Amino acid sequence: MANEDDVRGTKTARSELGRRGVDTSQADIRVMHGVCYIRGQLRAIRSANIPDLKIEMEKIAKILRTKAEIKEVVIDAIFRT
Repeated sequence: MANEDDVRGTKTARSELGRRGVDTSQADIRVMHGVCYIRGQLRAIRSANIPDLKIEMEKIAKILRTKAEIKEVVIDAIFRT
């Protein structure tokens, strides 16, 4: 059974990515043992004003590290434009 903190962390990560205008429809986002893994393909939502997705993801990773459920963030994703 999944750890409750990991489930909460996964929901938090998905929410933050969506709030910041990142399309995660082709990505896998999971928190396991406090580590947030972001894999797959990421792109900016058309209406989002994100000039550089990689820089935006670094900002999001810093924000996620401040959350109680997430200790570390691993981004293993392809950035699409």
